[in-house]
Formats: sequence, structure tokens, C-alpha cells
Amino acid sequence: MNWGSWSNFFAMGGRGFYVWGAYLITLICIVAELGLLARHKRTLRQRLTQMLRLNKQS
Repeated sequence: MNWGSWSNFFAMGGRGFYVWGAYLITLICIVAELGLLARHKRTLRQRLTQMLRLNKQS
């Protein structure tokens, strides 16, 4: 497609709200997933460190 201006590009022939909304929701999901993975990794490392400390004490 050939858009004459940036405003036409962002409007996407009247479907811009749905197109850009879908991109926004996808981006939010990806960022949330990365945050959850980082938190899970941090928690797992803390638990493993605690387990190693407990094993060294016994």
C-alpha cells in the first residue's frame, strides 16, 4: 500500500485503532512475560542458594 502521509499510515485506512491496539497489547504481553521470567529466575536463584547453605550446614 502507498500512504500519502504519516497520518494516513497511522490511520491504516480506518483500521489503525485495531492494528496499533493489537501491536500495543502484544508489546505489553511480551514485556510482562520478560518481567515474570526475570522474577522467576531471581526467586529460583535465591532458593538454590538457601538450599546450598542448608546442605553445607548439615
